[in-house]
Amino acid sequence: MIGGVGGFDGLVPERILEAAEGAMQCSFSGVVLPLPSYINRVYELEREDGERLIFKFYRPGRWNRGALLEEHLFVLDCRAAEIPVVAPLRFPGGGTLRETGDGIFFAAYPKRWGRPLEITGDDQWRQLGSLLGRLHAVGETRSSRFRMRLEPLESTAAELNHLLDSGLIGPVPYREFEDAACELMDLLIDRYEPAEEIRLHGDCHGGNILYRPDEGLMLIDFDDMLRGPAAQDLWLLLPGYARDCRRELSLLLEGYRRFRDFPQQECRRMELLRAMRMIYFLDWCGRQSGDYNFQDRFPDWGSDRFWRGESAALRAQSAVIRSDFS
Repeated sequence: MIGGVGGFDGLVPERILEAAEGAMQCSFSGVVLPLPSYINRVYELEREDGERLIFKFYRPGRWNRGALLEEHLFVLDCRAAEIPVVAPLRFPGGGTLRETGDGIFFAAYPKRWGRPLEITGDDQWRQLGSLLGRLHAVGETRSSRFRMRLEPLESTAAELNHLLDSGLIGPVPYREFEDAACELMDLLIDRYEPAEEIRLHGDCHGGNILYRPDEGLMLIDFDDMLRGPAAQDLWLLLPGYARDCRRELSLLLEGYRRFRDFPQQECRRMELLRAMRMIYFLDWCGRQSGDYNFQDRFPDWGSDRFWRGESAALRAQSAVIRSDFS
């Protein structure tokens, strides 16, 4: 325990500075700026020489040491292949991961600036595709032992069961939600075919891609890295259903195929993956709903009206899947 106060919610500036200085073996100024993060605790610190570093303190119980090191290794592999990423720094004495006295893992990163991604033309869609093709070419060079496997009967079934057993759904909307979710699960199990599994970014939406003038696109935040089909990192970038975004998808794949093959039939997997993401996100919110600032970010979450809306969304997604596979 650092500074006499333990626990994830006890990461006060004194504890953060003490952990950072002990790990980096240098002094920091008193600047400790919290940065937005839904899951972990992320802070910007300033060394006495003025250099700014980013420290990420990982939420306990989410990933074990092996899973965190696999994330770091993937990003380091990407950097070695000259893919623009923000790789973890190696601490004095070696390694990219340290642990506080009360068991909270943390890592340090260089600070990198960039503008949020704005897609303004065909060339940017191709560039995005090329970036992901390069990423997946690296992703398939190693296996992953500790990261989540994206597969309906493995990841999605566990998430749904946890959600239904959590007690977070009120008695009035419970049956409606259970029926809609189980209907969707039946479709997933019936339609989802085995796929090649590689290391993926896992959360590859526009918010995790920066544009750096004179350098181009940069991938950030590999915290949700997982094992699964390549389509997972593509559909999240589309502005709508895959069937309604054929032009954008064609441009993405044009860039992607410069570096790695992508069978056209894999596009049918995208709406199945969207359905799996919907259940994953609900379960993720349920696990975080007790956090001190969760209700500020999601004020309507957990109400009967909320669960009725989610039931309708799951049924709508079931209809999209049936249409795609008819």
